[in-house]
Amino acid sequence: MAERYELRFSGAGGQGLITAGIILAEAASIIEGRSAVQSQSYGPEARGGASKSEVIISDQPIDYPKATIVDACLAMTQEAADKYANGIKDGGLLLLDADFVQRAPQGNFKVYRLPIMRMAKEDIGREIVANVVALGAVIGLTGVVSKEAGEQAVLRKVPEAFKELNKKAYNMGYEKGKELLN
Repeated sequence: MAERYELRFSGAGGQGLITAGIILAEAASIIEGRSAVQSQSYGPEARGGASKSEVIISDQPIDYPKATIVDACLAMTQEAADKYANGIKDGGLLLLDADFVQRAPQGNFKVYRLPIMRMAKEDIGREIVANVVALGAVIGLTGVVSKEAGEQAVLRKVPEAFKELNKKAYNMGYEKGKELLN
């Protein structure tokens, strides 16, 4: 991994993408013992407005907590893609929800598409775990933390009754993210 790796999760408020960012930061810092910071931004709407969560992971101390040159970005809605899929470095990656983002922003980065919300709803049976599917896919695509660290961080955050559901969502997202690379 590069000395500093910057990720941005974006979508609509209420989709759990801030939580996904927190989980990723915990996977890197608490489980893998690296430096990580997480920041968030959202519109005035409680639900539905564009929101983002940024995570910076490094093997060195982090001197600036905001993403400036984004290595990987997730956009779950068209509004989020239009607003937050900027600053992606050359050769970086952008993961879009295939059903909700029709127009991919232009740039010198790789664009991947997965029907994340549909996978959560139809394959897992609960739309509420779309953020965990997305997190798994991002980790599968980037390798920014190990598969095991990501899963462990997810399972630390959910109540006992929902551990199997979230484990299934994470692993499906991870495998689909890996498949996109082939």
